Amino acid sequence: MALLSKQDIYLFNEGSHSRLYLKLGAHLVTFEGHAGTAFAVWAPAAEQVSVMGDWCGWNRSAHFLHPQEQSGIWAGFVPGVGKGACYKYHIRSRYQGYRVDKADPFAFYSEIPPLTASVVWDLDYQWHDQEWMARRREPNSLSAPISIYEMHLGSWMRVPEEDNRSLTYQEAAPKLAEYLRRHNFTHVEF
Repeated sequence: MALLSKQDIYLFNEGSHSRLYLKLGAHLVTFEGHAGTAFAVWAPAAEQVSVMGDWCGWNRSAHFLHPQEQSGIWAGFVPGVGKGACYKYHIRSRYQGYRVDKADPFAFYSEIPPLTASVVWDLDYQWHDQEWMARRREPNSLSAPISIYEMHLGSWMRVPEEDNRSLTYQEAAPKLAEYLRRHNFTHVEF
C-alpha cells in the first residue's frame, strides 16, 4: 500500500513534486477494508526503516517500511493506527551501523517539547475566512504598502508560569494578530 504513484516518484526524483505533503508523512487511509495510517519518509542512506509508536510499545521492529523504487522513500501501511497516535521512524543507515529514531519532517502535528514524537493527524479543518478571501487582492496588490514582521514563533512569547513553554498555534494566533495590527504590520514571516 502506498500513496505514491509512479508519477509521484518520477516528479520526486526530478525535484519538481510540488505537493509532497500529500504523499510523505502519516496519512489516515483505508486499505483493503482496514482503517489505519500510511507512512512514508525519505531516507536515502537507509538500509532499513521502520515506524514505531505508542500503539506497539515503541517496538522498533514491529512495522517495517519498504523502499519505493529508486527514490530513497520508504513507505508502508499500519492497520488500526488512528488520529492521535504518537510515532517516530527508526532508521538503520547503510553506513557504519548508525541507528537513530527520528520525528517525521512531514508531520502535521507533534508532541509539545520536551517530548519529540510526531502525532498522526489530518488537515480536516473548516476555514472561516471567506470575507478575507473575497477582499485579499487589494491589500496584497503590488502597489499596496508592505511592512513585514520577521519572527521565530517558538520564542516570540512564552508562558513563564508553565515552565516557560512556547505558545501553541491556537494560543499564539489571536495575540500575534493583535500585536501585528497594533504595530501596523501587513505581513508576518515565520
